Amino acid sequence: MHEGQRRRGQSRYALTETEHGRPWGACAAVDGLFGEPQRGIYELFGWVPEKREVRGWVGNRVWLVPADKALGPWLLADAESQGQHAGTDSLVLTGLDDYEGPPEGYRGVARVHDGYQWLGSCREFTRVMPPEQVPPALVLRGLATTDRLRAVLAQGTRRALDLEEAAPEIQDEQGEHLTDRLLWTKVNAWSPSSHGTDLIDVELDASRFTPVPEHARPIWERWFTGPPRTPGAWAGLGTRQREAWLELVRERACRRTHRDRLTGHVYELDGRHVTDEPSLYLALGEAVNGPGGYFGGCPAALDDCLGGTFGCTTPAALLWHSSSTARAHLSQLLTADGQRYDLFAEVLEVLAGGGMHVTLT
Repeated sequence: MHEGQRRRGQSRYALTETEHGRPWGACAAVDGLFGEPQRGIYELFGWVPEKREVRGWVGNRVWLVPADKALGPWLLADAESQGQHAGTDSLVLTGLDDYEGPPEGYRGVARVHDGYQWLGSCREFTRVMPPEQVPPALVLRGLATTDRLRAVLAQGTRRALDLEEAAPEIQDEQGEHLTDRLLWTKVNAWSPSSHGTDLIDVELDASRFTPVPEHARPIWERWFTGPPRTPGAWAGLGTRQREAWLELVRERACRRTHRDRLTGHVYELDGRHVTDEPSLYLALGEAVNGPGGYFGGCPAALDDCLGGTFGCTTPAALLWHSSSTARAHLSQLLTADGQRYDLFAEVLEVLAGGGMHVTLT
């Protein structure tokens, strides 16, 4: 089955020109939406672990902190490792490193942490050039085209086929906006579609498209059916999948309007499963806006939400049940440069400063 395939006649995906918001067409299925993004590869020589073996998924934000204090820490997002190489003292980490990569030529000592604990240190590291990958095509199956796109295809020139910045906008089965993915693209090819007469399959250049990681596919497929109807549907997930869940909650909220409750409302937060950062914000979102609700994804965003238009009008009250769970797991986190900080206390301070009276139970 194609990714996102739906009942005949329904369109989950709409390809839109982002500059003016004009549509190119709509379809029910897309090939190439999910895949593995290009990952940076780092070999850490002289690896000395601190508490546990570093293997498998390491963390959503893994920081390499140089011993040279004149340099800032460097981020590997969604980091993975196959562990130490047999017969060597090296550890290989991979991750998305297009955020804050290390400076060229640095070969000094670095210490590594995942935001929760120190993982180990190395005497030096190097970035390994990854094997060249041919990006898979992004194919819109059964596309119902607009007049604008038909004119582009009829012209057929290289310049005309360059769609520049576009966005596949994705809806759930209820017809509500779920998310979108930006890409800078051009039309590579098109052909009649088996999905129906007057429909075509369009292959887009995906060389500058970042696919949704495969580990997030089950989360997306769950949300394709619509938002959750009961709170805590994310509770049984690991941190990596909770991050993917929170990303969809946040992106969906950007396109929705919320009716703020009147001042004085009492919200209740189920804190039994608040054991990491994403679960903290998922629980806060559900406390204010119900299952699948959003109410901030970091302290700054939480502060914005307390200002209104996100479902809550302060002053209000929050009854935080099982708060000891969050206190135990979120009071000794690490900043990017490795300093200890108390996220639990910071969130309480933001809530209080925004007019939310919190009672911990």
